[in-house]
Amino acid sequence: MFPDYDVIVAGAGHAGCEAAAAAANLGSKVLLVTMNMQTIAQMSCNPAMGGIAKGQIVREIDALGGYSGIVSDISTIQFRMLNKSKGPAMWSPRTQNDRMLFAATWREKLEQTNNVDFYQDTVVGLLVNEGIVKGVQTGMGNQIRAKAVVLTSGTFLNGIIHIGEKRFGGGRVAEKAATGITEQLVSLGFESDRLKTGTPPRVDGRSLDYSKMEIQEGDDEVVGFSFLPSQTIDPKKQRNCWITYTNRQTHEILKTGFDRSPMYTGRIEGVGPRYCPSIEDKINRFADRERHQIFVEPEGWNTVEIYVNGFSTSLPEDVQYEAIRTIPGFAPSRMFRPGYAIEYDYFPPTQLQYTLETKLIRNLFFAGQINGTTGYEEAACQGLMAGINAHQNAAGKDPFTLQRSEAYIGVLIDDLINKGTDEPYRMFTSRAEFRTLLRQDNADLRLTPKSHALGLATQERQDRVHQKNAEIEEISQFLREFSTEPAEIEGFLTQIGSVPLQQKQKLQQVLLRPNTDIHSLLAAIPRAKQEMAKFSHESLDQAEIQLKYGVYIEKERELVKKMAELEDLIIPSSFEYDKISSLSTEARQKFTKIKPRTLGQASRISGVNPSDVQILLVFMGR
Repeated sequence: MFPDYDVIVAGAGHAGCEAAAAAANLGSKVLLVTMNMQTIAQMSCNPAMGGIAKGQIVREIDALGGYSGIVSDISTIQFRMLNKSKGPAMWSPRTQNDRMLFAATWREKLEQTNNVDFYQDTVVGLLVNEGIVKGVQTGMGNQIRAKAVVLTSGTFLNGIIHIGEKRFGGGRVAEKAATGITEQLVSLGFESDRLKTGTPPRVDGRSLDYSKMEIQEGDDEVVGFSFLPSQTIDPKKQRNCWITYTNRQTHEILKTGFDRSPMYTGRIEGVGPRYCPSIEDKINRFADRERHQIFVEPEGWNTVEIYVNGFSTSLPEDVQYEAIRTIPGFAPSRMFRPGYAIEYDYFPPTQLQYTLETKLIRNLFFAGQINGTTGYEEAACQGLMAGINAHQNAAGKDPFTLQRSEAYIGVLIDDLINKGTDEPYRMFTSRAEFRTLLRQDNADLRLTPKSHALGLATQERQDRVHQKNAEIEEISQFLREFSTEPAEIEGFLTQIGSVPLQQKQKLQQVLLRPNTDIHSLLAAIPRAKQEMAKFSHESLDQAEIQLKYGVYIEKERELVKKMAELEDLIIPSSFEYDKISSLSTEARQKFTKIKPRTLGQASRISGVNPSDVQILLVFMGR
């Protein structure tokens, strides 16, 4: 019934969709197995993409040739560039999306991708022979063979849903859990554990009083995620979001349900996300806070359903209902469905290589929440990298990896495999030591050439990068050579509170002044504006950033070069750490378990001290 495949992807969430698309676009024959064809690319939690650091990841996925950016742009109902008051290294795009349109667009993209087949069934086991995966076993008794398998199980592995004292199996509400895979992997020598995540109630938007909330409008300019020209929303047609707050009364009502809360009665064993806590966790941990922010987010263009962001909870349904109605604007609210918590199995990611291939079973890849991460964006980028490397393995080609200095994706994978995680891992800009280099605006310049050389990014993408680089250089040269007269710029400088010029000055120097941006500056000088009119907004911004932050960018590049020296020092795979008594006990244990490939990787393992790295250098004859 089934042909042999190059790659089988189990699970069609964000990780699975990107994995299937990447492997197929590279030329592999791919089978995407999902428990439900109607829930492909489901936004299980909030209907939004991007945000702090996550927006950088989506742009990196797009630059590499993934689909998340394009799908997000097509389904956007509101766009905002976060952190604009800070430097460009912190700017992060975020979209509010139409939940149903997002999923429908993803399915459409996959169905239009050559080499992707679909099959609705549950993967209950793996076909493994002599330490190599050979395919999958499905719930309906089918054995389907492949050269590589990517597991993207999300929250479905032995998933248990909690709503107060109610407890039932499921990977999402109204969807059954997946069983069998964890047990088999553990029998093969894998270590597994439990994590928890949660989701808030959804309410009827027609029952809310928005006059009692703060309006949150979209940006006047919609930049979007994709570097390709794609469908974006008219800024004037964006849907509004709103902000409101909990209060003391809300908190007191929530506390009445603590004795029935699965979190406080010990029924939930898994650790939840520290940076996205439940509302009961917030009022417990931050008892001195009189209120907590609630974001009121529409679920799409043609629905009245509202996502109550910030009110994630697993408290009993009656407590949720009573408490939520004390929030300003929610007094008359009607609940569509309650919030709930979900516990699920994951596999500590120190059991993976940089390619996301498992160390124990060849050609078996893990991506997404199975690795202990949380968030669509974190899952999607892992799926992309796992899909690429599953294809590379199946085709007998070299692995494709990204370093910490090259992408947030590289930071995420490096953190996971070297430090592991015992709580749901979420990306932040603070995790990236080279974030001035890893900005959202230059993801295409950083990554598209690498992906194009691999065969994933299209020629159109590569041509656009060449054009952008050429434009940036031409703009930079113009700024270095064009001189402005004191008289023609006096009004502009006065307006921004800057000291008037005493003599001619190059535009480059003027642009370095505080409160100055390239668009306002060019608008103040008609002859300069005319010269620069042919260039894109994107290229002008990039030239300005490179000029203003050139010193900081160069400093980070020097640090990258120093780090690269350690990355070039390969540790032999046969290295016997147990025989080096001068290493700390923890270092010996971690090195033996993780088996770092380079001294750079060894230096980033949690619990390893600089002295341990120095000792390795000595024993390697360095």
